[in-house]
Amino acid sequence: MNNEAIVARDVTKTYKMGEVEVNALRGVSFTIARGEYVAIMGPSGSGKSTLMNLLGCLDRPSTGHYILDGIDVGTLDDNALAAIRLKKLGFVFQGFNLLARTNAIKNVALPLFYAGISARERNQAAERRLVEVGLADRGHHKPNELSGGQQQRVAIARALVNDPAVLLADEPTGNLDSQTSEELMALFEHLNAAGRTIIMVTHDADVARHARRTIKLKDGLIVSDESAVPA
Repeated sequence: MNNEAIVARDVTKTYKMGEVEVNALRGVSFTIARGEYVAIMGPSGSGKSTLMNLLGCLDRPSTGHYILDGIDVGTLDDNALAAIRLKKLGFVFQGFNLLARTNAIKNVALPLFYAGISARERNQAAERRLVEVGLADRGHHKPNELSGGQQQRVAIARALVNDPAVLLADEPTGNLDSQTSEELMALFEHLNAAGRTIIMVTHDADVARHARRTIKLKDGLIVSDESAVPA
């Protein structure tokens, strides 16, 4: 099997705002191997949100190539993009995005519902993922019965339930206090140690230092790409 989870080759993204063209990404190239843990950083307007949308198959590059788990995303139509998001990617957001009236098991199982998996298999898979994130005893709790950190763990379990090729986390600790953030970062490190490929967009240097590699963007270009020196 190819060891490359993600390949970006000269990726650009240009938006038209009326008569004005905005070059959000201006030729970005990098490779992320399976099992890597990468932080993407950059100031507001650097292109990191645009890059996250491309990596998450929510958009396509204007030019260049984005290859996810061996598939050239730029060649896909909207239905195929939706299918690859469901099969290949897990998403963790700053705001958790849980269904308020639904317990943790059903929240975690939701992607499998859309994938057409039976209820019994969905629930079993969801329970396994809740064990993986340390919430084995919270499966029947609704979001309002869980702390913020526990809600984000449910969201991480949901992101893992389809066994994605890549876990994408967008400011995952943005709504959490510093102690809870550290606990969440320890969980991400544990998942990475177990072989998960993780890409995290963050503006927080304390969060980014948990990653094994940091890619920094500015004005739509990569200005640095550094791997952490093992302690």
